Amino acid sequence: MLRPKIPTNPTPTGHLMPPVSVKPTSVVPSAQVPSPAPVAAMQSRPAVQLTPGTALALVGGGTAVVLVVGAVLVSMLLAVAITGASVAVCALVIRSLVNADAKRR
Repeated sequence: MLRPKIPTNPTPTGHLMPPVSVKPTSVVPSAQVPSPAPVAAMQSRPAVQLTPGTALALVGGGTAVVLVVGAVLVSMLLAVAITGASVAVCALVIRSLVNADAKRR
């Protein structure tokens, strides 16, 4: 299959100079850096408890979903089968009419 080409980071080819540190000659008062905002502690959530009533509701809901999806799929299959049968009957009728017309001539 097609594989995307991932670009690679370019590597430096020239001579690199180390960073130069500059000593301050005069003392400048530094700006006040605000302290970071306090992080709120995450609240612990209670674990989901599965009681017999909720288990029964989940099983009933799952069964209902399976039945509805099954009914929809079966009805779609039935619609396709009926359409195919009707097209076949139409083809037979048209063929019969064409053959009958050809025999009369």
